[in-house]
Amino acid sequence: MSTLVLAALVAGAALGLLLIVAGLVGRQILDAPSGYFRRVQASALLPKVAAAAVAALVALAATGWLVGGIMAAVAAFVLPGILGGKAARQQAIDRTEAIASWTEMVRDSIVAASGLEEAIVATAPVAPTPISTEVRTMVRRLDHERLPEALVAFGEDLDHPSGDLVVAALVIASRMEASDLSGLLSRLAEATRGEARMRIRVEVGRTRVRTATKVIVGVVIAAVVFLAVANRDYLTVYDSVGGQVMLAIVGGIFALGGWLLSRMAEIDLPERFTARAGGPTHIGPGT
Repeated sequence: MSTLVLAALVAGAALGLLLIVAGLVGRQILDAPSGYFRRVQASALLPKVAAAAVAALVALAATGWLVGGIMAAVAAFVLPGILGGKAARQQAIDRTEAIASWTEMVRDSIVAASGLEEAIVATAPVAPTPISTEVRTMVRRLDHERLPEALVAFGEDLDHPSGDLVVAALVIASRMEASDLSGLLSRLAEATRGEARMRIRVEVGRTRVRTATKVIVGVVIAAVVFLAVANRDYLTVYDSVGGQVMLAIVGGIFALGGWLLSRMAEIDLPERFTARAGGPTHIGPGT
């Protein structure tokens, strides 16, 4: 029981360390953006916390090091995001292309439909798969909400900078007469596809950095495990208080290096349009 309590304390200390680092570097670690990505990250948080607690317990039981348990918990929490994430990045590209395709669908449907709302409803059955849920949800909202409010909620569900631009154009068109909405939607679709192509080029260019990160992390973990199994006496120097302090310093250096490598491989997305405009409720003739 005491071991479980100690492991829980180690996991809590590791989480506190993550929050301190997040505050120092000004980045969000546990919070997620609104809309789609909030749902995805919230559902993935609990397994990561559980894995961190298990890693802390195993490391603490194997080594007896408090610092080692904290380092194992931090590694189990952040390494999947550093070493993986390819599926999430591909999903972001697919959603960007889907927004462009849906924009073109609305543009083409305007010609045959009797109004903008009818054109949007007509796209629901054939909406691109990555955003089909959001489109159908918006269409259901139209049963009890006005079109501008449903579009604003749709933009929040998409949680995408390019999606905000499309939503803003449609909201303005629904509140006042748009002289060339089809042309505007065509240009927005083209710009969104350009963003998707840019993401693909950046993803290819940064593959080398991500590969180097995986190699470095893999070598470090393999070396530590090998020494712990094959030559445990070599690590007895870390059993003392001074050794734990040095282990914390070494772990901090590796953590900083890993964070810098992962930061180099990230794509900085522009701020969402609704955030620059003062929020989604401000989209309209008064903007």
